[in-house]
Amino acid sequence: MSRRPEPTRPYVLLSCATSIDGYIDDASEQRLLLSNDEDLDRVDEVRASCDAILVGAGTVRRDDPRLLVRSPNRRAERVAAGRPASPTKVTLTARGDLDPTARFFTAGDAARLVYCATGALEKTQERVGRLATVIDAGEPVDPEWLLTDLAARGVQRLMVEGGGTVHAQFLAAGLADELHLVVAPFFVGDGRAPRFVGEGRFPWHPGRRARLAEARQIGDVVLLRYALSTRCPADPPAADPARPIG
Repeated sequence: MSRRPEPTRPYVLLSCATSIDGYIDDASEQRLLLSNDEDLDRVDEVRASCDAILVGAGTVRRDDPRLLVRSPNRRAERVAAGRPASPTKVTLTARGDLDPTARFFTAGDAARLVYCATGALEKTQERVGRLATVIDAGEPVDPEWLLTDLAARGVQRLMVEGGGTVHAQFLAAGLADELHLVVAPFFVGDGRAPRFVGEGRFPWHPGRRARLAEARQIGDVVLLRYALSTRCPADPPAADPARPIG
């Protein structure tokens, strides 16, 4: 019996929280809180299950995320299993405009990978080369090549946390296996604010609907889990059962 070939890319899980009208932030300088404590703990659990977490350079600049597993118990479980306490941090940049003092580079001991466009390679190496592994990912950055490179580095499960441009790139290219979309119970109503994704040609449309694998109420927000490929399990994780809505 022949051995099944290894996947050429990691399992890709997209995670996003939006307002009812589809905004991922408002237009103010303060970050808009769309989730709640219970859902943030769920996100932490998902992070702990992954080998790497990816955000775009815009998210690094705007939100200054730490991208670490928050729960001490989950970090300890990862270490006991022979894994780093937190997943590898990954970002991609077209221009190399990254601040070496950002928490992406300074918080925690996780490995850090920066995929940059060829034209920004020298600039990116000068700015953050001493803090992260900088990788030439083509011109423009090719998400499919990036995933192949991550697989070669041992990443089997990748969590993509945004922002909207990065989510759109992975969705339009058909490179996503699963989408966790959390809807907060309010509207933003400001056209200046960023949305989940902008215009684009996506594999899911009125003639090819995405499969809703789970709908779960988490406090005052709702999680919609969409299966975007045959690699996505049909049932909710056994350790985190669905709560019926209604």
